[in-house]
Amino acid sequence: MAAPWGRAHAIKAALLVGFLLVVLLNFFTYHYDVKFDKLTHIHTTSPQLWPKRTRSSSEVANITSNNAFTPSANVTAVTASGNTSIPENTTSTQPYILNETLPMDLEHFTRVPMRSSGGVTGSTKLIKSLMTSLGLNACPPVPPDLEGPIEVNITSDSMSNIERWLAPRLKPGGWYRPTECNAKDHVAIVVPFRDREPHLPIFLKNLHPFLQRQQVAYGIFVVEQTEGNLFNRAALMNVGFKEALKMSKWDCFIFHDVDLLPMDDRNLYVCPDQPRHMSVAVDTFGFKLPYSTIFGGVSAMTTKQFRAVNGFSNAFWGWGGEDDDMSNRLKHMGYHIARYPINIARYTMLTHKKEKANPKRYEKLVSGSKRYETDGLNSLHYSVKDIQKKPLYTWILVEIQDVSGVIRLPGSSMILGLVYTKAIYITSITADS
Repeated sequence: MAAPWGRAHAIKAALLVGFLLVVLLNFFTYHYDVKFDKLTHIHTTSPQLWPKRTRSSSEVANITSNNAFTPSANVTAVTASGNTSIPENTTSTQPYILNETLPMDLEHFTRVPMRSSGGVTGSTKLIKSLMTSLGLNACPPVPPDLEGPIEVNITSDSMSNIERWLAPRLKPGGWYRPTECNAKDHVAIVVPFRDREPHLPIFLKNLHPFLQRQQVAYGIFVVEQTEGNLFNRAALMNVGFKEALKMSKWDCFIFHDVDLLPMDDRNLYVCPDQPRHMSVAVDTFGFKLPYSTIFGGVSAMTTKQFRAVNGFSNAFWGWGGEDDDMSNRLKHMGYHIARYPINIARYTMLTHKKEKANPKRYEKLVSGSKRYETDGLNSLHYSVKDIQKKPLYTWILVEIQDVSGVIRLPGSSMILGLVYTKAIYITSITADS
């Protein structure tokens, strides 16, 4: 009996030694990367500093103005007139900082030459792969492949061509997880969609490489509304939240219009400790913030934050109002809207015809505070018509049911609200019989 007992202890001891070896390798690899970055930064002429989360807005303004990052030439933008390839100089004016506390998780970022892979041995790759599978090789706080200002590609292309290019790096449904390290952030990108077929391929071919450089684990969910009713963008985003959580455990949600394309990959698609308005500076608005409480276009919230405000209101049919209502909900729950500096959170908007505005949006905004607890995730009514995991995105086709109005009883001229007692129902039938 002694021999088997001794072998079992020997196996346990070997596993323990192996585990400690992996931990030590991970420790030394991390410190090597830090030293490499510091050595690289010594030779750079104008490092781009990232403000700490705790710095004041005046301090951030000094950093961003004194260490201005010169973008690559010919950053493509789309104006209202449809012109493209307009070089934008982000260093001409000092950026306007919108919050006293900016949710920036990066200490610094410097554009540095790509490391040569010539010195990486097979054993090193094997060790890093093993550490990644064990959950020990965390992605660095500063993604190494960020480029800063990027050129947006707005040329039309077929979905099949884009799939041949991007699909090999993706899982079905447009899901991605970096293989070189363990991603800290698990992000669901929810895109409300209807009648924007030309925009979707352009959106996907820009966003996938953008997100992969940021080393986030993500999935793209395109939630399309069936024909019949007016477009309800807010309800579609609520549907995307619920359906995405049925498929995986996402800790961050980014609600993204399909016609907005990010122009700087330092605009990290992650969720900070406060809800973040991502699309601060859009070219069609002259790269200026229209008003201080705006929360439309692209926005980021944690799963906990979105549930705390009961999601978006389902009462906004037609264009406009739902984002301002969400801004009011966030304020009501004690949150504040965080933003990146205006020279980083830049977007170009694809051209499209103007949607029909909701004439009652202002009325609903005024009365919105009365509905926060009853209008949102807990009052969402929809039916899923189809779900497909396409090569570049997960497609969810839904019918949104309008239950915010009133119903008419069969054979009766009396109109009753959705909430009624059995006694009222019997009385109304008796009155018309």
